[in-house]
Amino acid sequence: QVQLVESGGGSVQPGESLRLSCAASGRIFNIYAMEWHRQPPGKQRELVATITGGGHTNYADSVKGRFAISRDNDKHMWYLQMNSLKPEDTAVYYCFAHIQIATLDPGTPYWGQGTLVTVSS
Repeated sequence: QVQLVESGGGSVQPGESLRLSCAASGRIFNIYAMEWHRQPPGKQRELVATITGGGHTNYADSVKGRFAISRDNDKHMWYLQMNSLKPEDTAVYYCFAHIQIATLDPGTPYWGQGTLVTVSS
């Protein structure tokens, strides 16, 4: 059984920083692209950042230049460094990945449980 667990959420003031972590545990053979999504209050979930196995990154326009995604393949972890936070960044943040548990496994999508980030003065 594979699980994703986020940590690092909290309440901060505008302009401050937070670092989210996602830890994957269980029977893991390979993790494809690792992602962070968020769901602001009353809105749909949206993709925030992606990092491939080779380290290529992609970001939503709203967070470019402020957020940075990184991964530690050995530890099956990935991170989201969030700088210059704005009130509109307030959301529940979720990590997501397709994970293989064996060589011929096509991969299964997994979501974390979410961690709340609140940006308010």
